[in-house]
Amino acid sequence: MLKLDQLTRRFKDTVAVSDVTLDFPDGQMVGVIGRSGAGKSTLLRLLNRLLDPSEGQILFGDNDIARLKGRELRAWRSDCAMIFQQFNLVGRLDVLTNVMTGRLFEMPGWRAMAQVFTAEERALAIQALDRLGMAHTALQRAETLSGGQQQRVAIARALAQRPRILLADEPIASLDPLNAKIVMDSLRSINREDGITVVCNLHTLDTARDYCDRIIGMQAGRVVFDGTPAQLTAGMAREIYGAEAEEAFNESATSTSLASDPDAAAAPVRASA
Repeated sequence: MLKLDQLTRRFKDTVAVSDVTLDFPDGQMVGVIGRSGAGKSTLLRLLNRLLDPSEGQILFGDNDIARLKGRELRAWRSDCAMIFQQFNLVGRLDVLTNVMTGRLFEMPGWRAMAQVFTAEERALAIQALDRLGMAHTALQRAETLSGGQQQRVAIARALAQRPRILLADEPIASLDPLNAKIVMDSLRSINREDGITVVCNLHTLDTARDYCDRIIGMQAGRVVFDGTPAQLTAGMAREIYGAEAEEAFNESATSTSLASDPDAAAAPVRASA
């Protein structure tokens, strides 16, 4: 179980995450919602240790993640994979190589620098791409793919890390509704079939309600809601989103329309062998 104890992050005079205490049970799918600037992305970057906390603890088992350095920190970043809104692929490299870079955390320094991969690592990458329906693109340059395809490659790269926790920072924010559904279906399938904890920052209400077991609402760096989708009332949602409530509700209506369209359904992610 991942535990946060009074986690705080300051940027000079700005408190981006303030005194957050949460538990994430193994295998849960969690949606983190809130308006822009609420602290959602900062929270995920703290979990992955892309940012260091100003105060508080990040506990996983017997380890205080906030204190890890060197090899132990690299091991944590392998266990806690990150998916970004803008994909973070290397466009000039082929898809297969991009996915294999998910193994860099586990490789000796000389192999990581030279990007020398083993047959086992290539097989693992192909398997991850196949689960996302992207194996046919393995030898294409990543920059030739659509945004939705690139995000599926980014998920395959995260899977190649063999993570215990998967963090997704606004993974569908730059995607059209159909590709957003494909990506969210993929993340939910990975959560259910592999038992991997998924923590996903989301902007639209219905996406969080449709896909997540639990929703955490943030406002000005603080957690103001923590409960099931059924417990998230319209009044509470408006309190979380404030001036952006209308936008969130409008986008949610689009999401609901898509989810009800049988022609929009994508093939589910296949379970790993």
